[in-house]
Amino acid sequence: MLNILSTASENTLALVSIDPGTIVFTLINTLIIFLIFRIFLYKPVCNILEKRKQMAAAEIDDARKAKEEAEKAQQEYTARLTEAKTEAAEIVKAATLRAQKREEEIVSEANKKAAEIRAKAEENIERDKQRALNEVKDEISEMVVMAAQKVVEKEISAKDNEDIISKFLEEVGASK
Repeated sequence: MLNILSTASENTLALVSIDPGTIVFTLINTLIIFLIFRIFLYKPVCNILEKRKQMAAAEIDDARKAKEEAEKAQQEYTARLTEAKTEAAEIVKAATLRAQKREEEIVSEANKKAAEIRAKAEENIERDKQRALNEVKDEISEMVVMAAQKVVEKEISAKDNEDIISKFLEEVGASK
């Protein structure tokens, strides 16, 4: 069988052979393809990757700046919220003080009005009391005069009658 192969290889060209010209030609072709790929593919791909890297770095920087701005805005918001709460507390405190002052004024006015009403009522009571006493005195004096007239009808003069009535009224007024 080896004989068949060897006879066949002698008669035909060898399928696999090492030819220095082919090796050099293959190496030159590989070098040209490498340079073409390097120029037209590798450099543009590297440029695209570099641009992508720069875009990513820019986006990271933008995100960092946005985060810092958001933190700053949050701090400002917190400060404003604190100021607003402080202002609200002051407004409530001032309103409470005004309400307390107004309450005191209203109570004071009510007390004054109550004192005035009480004084007027006492005056009215005193006036009514005096009027009632005067009416009672008048009625008593009329009764006394009538009684005295009947008792003494013509013996006592009108002046004596008035003196008796006056004494009687003075005694009645002194006893009360």
